[in-house]
Amino acid sequence: MLALRRGPRLAPSLPYRSHRSLSTALPRPTLKTGLFATAFVLSTGLFAVYYFDARSALHRYILNPALRNALDAESSHKLAVKVLKSGLGPRDPCSDDSRLKAEFLGSPLSNPIGLAAGFDKDGEAIDGLFNLGFSWVEIGSVTPKPQPGNPRPRVFHLPEDSGLINRYGFPSQGHASVLARIRARIPAFQQLHETAAFRPDSILAVNLGKNKESSADSIDDFISGVRTFGPYSDVLVVNVSSPNTPGLRGLQNRKLLEKLLSGVAKARDELPLSVHTSTKPKLVLKLSPDLDEAQIVDIADVIRKSAIDAVIVSNTTIERPKSLINPNKVEIGGLSGAPVKPYSLKALRTLRSHLPASIPLIGCGGIFTGADALEYAKAGASIVQVYTGFGYDGVGACRRIKDQLAVELKKEGTTWSEVVKKAVDELSLKPEVPAVKPSSSSEVNAENSLNHLIAEAEDLRVLLDKLDERIETGLS
Repeated sequence: MLALRRGPRLAPSLPYRSHRSLSTALPRPTLKTGLFATAFVLSTGLFAVYYFDARSALHRYILNPALRNALDAESSHKLAVKVLKSGLGPRDPCSDDSRLKAEFLGSPLSNPIGLAAGFDKDGEAIDGLFNLGFSWVEIGSVTPKPQPGNPRPRVFHLPEDSGLINRYGFPSQGHASVLARIRARIPAFQQLHETAAFRPDSILAVNLGKNKESSADSIDDFISGVRTFGPYSDVLVVNVSSPNTPGLRGLQNRKLLEKLLSGVAKARDELPLSVHTSTKPKLVLKLSPDLDEAQIVDIADVIRKSAIDAVIVSNTTIERPKSLINPNKVEIGGLSGAPVKPYSLKALRTLRSHLPASIPLIGCGGIFTGADALEYAKAGASIVQVYTGFGYDGVGACRRIKDQLAVELKKEGTTWSEVVKKAVDELSLKPEVPAVKPSSSSEVNAENSLNHLIAEAEDLRVLLDKLDERIETGLS
């Protein structure tokens, strides 16, 4: 009863908290948190600036070695191509030194450093490679039909030797796929451009390969390549020097080479003018460094009589110098990098002496530094290409070579163009001066008789003048 009288029990009351007090209990951003956020944003921005600069040590000493150690040679190669394709690759932020200006068959180049075929086989990263500072980007080799190439593993690093052995065997996605990528680069607004690179002082080249299943002496694959890529490139490279396609090097033999060069020149001449550049592509032949002097002399004679515009010296070698250290030296395939440089330079010097100055040479093989590039120029090369050096030194390789080359040229008080002109003028094949034919005895007698008649006529003229003077004196 007592409980009923007291009424219902109330729940214990909770401490009263106003809306204001609840709001103040929520966590607030502190100065420390703001500083952390600011530091994160700034560090991310600084990292991005550092990453996108191709010159940064991050690429040469951290990312590039990490890729080589973490992945096999081919996988790291493919990953590098994909990064450059994505548009997220580093860039060369600097303008080229004026000493580096070069010229190739009438086209001005901002520098003489190009990238050889083999890195971007299917034209996936053309603009990413130009962004690294190369003045010449050569894609391929591209075969008419898709083919997988040789079985893996097929690429081997020789780091102690600064070399590389590959037996890729022309893996290619084929003409149709590569052509679609090249056409996708064409600017939306139709206008004439100086080159198919669609950027100033630069050249786009396509390296033409041959399908493994094609007949060894057939030139049809090359003719097809000229017709397919001619309207979309500045240069077409006829590759007859890879050691990894059976029978390909046989096309360097005189009769087959004459047929090949005649065929590709005819196909090029039949092309309509490009609607993008209003020009037709130049034809360049790529040779092996393993040719002996007699073969080079023979090939030079064929080139002089053909419509080939220039020559690349050289491709990879099947030789294995005794100086090689790395165990991979026993692998089958073409050797590139520093070990091939002596072979390439020797072949280039020989060819230069048997070709006129009007046919430029492109040096390729073992170029890692500006001094290497300059050595090729002094041997008679108009421009140079890198490949293995780019793979080892990473995305900053082109800029470093250009900077080193500019320093070398400054030391010598000259320019790239001056070095090239001097070497080409001195080392190239000189035009033959027609020999003076010895005179026969009858020709000598006739010449003497003519001189005698002239002398007698002169004596007669003197006598007549004297007689005329006497007559005039007598009359006066």
